[in-house]
Amino acid sequence: MTQQDGAAPGGREVAGRIGRVGVWHGGLGRAPAAAVREFAAGIERLGYGALWFGEAQGTKEAFAHAGLLLAATERLTVATGIANIWVRDATAMNAGAHTLAEAYGGRFLLGLGASHAPQVEGRGHTYAKPLAAMRSYLAAMDEAAYDGPVAAPPARVLAALGPRMLELAAERAAGAHPYFVTPEHTARARAALGATPVLAPEQAVLLETDPATARAAIRAHHLGFYLALPNYVNSLRRLGFDDEDFTGGGSDRLVDAIVAWGDVDAIRRRVREHHDAGADHVALQPVAADRGLGFDQLRELAPALLAD
Repeated sequence: MTQQDGAAPGGREVAGRIGRVGVWHGGLGRAPAAAVREFAAGIERLGYGALWFGEAQGTKEAFAHAGLLLAATERLTVATGIANIWVRDATAMNAGAHTLAEAYGGRFLLGLGASHAPQVEGRGHTYAKPLAAMRSYLAAMDEAAYDGPVAAPPARVLAALGPRMLELAAERAAGAHPYFVTPEHTARARAALGATPVLAPEQAVLLETDPATARAAIRAHHLGFYLALPNYVNSLRRLGFDDEDFTGGGSDRLVDAIVAWGDVDAIRRRVREHHDAGADHVALQPVAADRGLGFDQLRELAPALLAD
């Protein structure tokens, strides 16, 4: 996506690289390096196509973290989900993406996002007009000089929830990586993107068949943090949720819509709903992963989900 090395991989090429199902994990940013290496190598052995990770205030820096994961694997695509545009300037972001893309044969995928006001302001930056900020940032990346070797131009996707950010993802990136969404959002995102851009939503999962246990774990370990962020609440309102759904850690209706819980077949059905709605790739996030970073859940799910 930079002028000096022509077009980066497009949506169809990115979709082919990352496969139909991957893994998203925010906890890797707080885990010891040895555990992170072991987890990434295990995900690769299971056959997942990509490993996405977040960048939050106080967690591992995105490019250093990506390098750690790439060095621990041989074939797996490693994707930022997302690298925060307020954390580093466009020249640094461009250079970091080029460095990892060249070093690891195109296995690095740059997911960019405008993050959320509390996350940005907690770092001492001013959060304002995320769409305009992203548009300007992408233009600056495309104008940024990079004099290092370029063997595999880096691909990029945008964290996009609303229709205008999705349109920008189609215009200025290889596609979109929506987070905290439902299959209905996936259908709307595909309509906004068009046929060519890659669409790779995150889907939280929990292997637990007891409704009370599952919903309690989801409220305790997942929904509370995200329901305090206006961007996600506004996205959910566009999908028909209201104030009653956002109280008490989230209504049953919201819990069941955001997190796929139950047995393997129940989670498989939810992943298929995303694919049927237009997703190219679904990134599974294990919830309540307090043991082994949730690897046991991902291992149990792999035979069924990766066979589709």
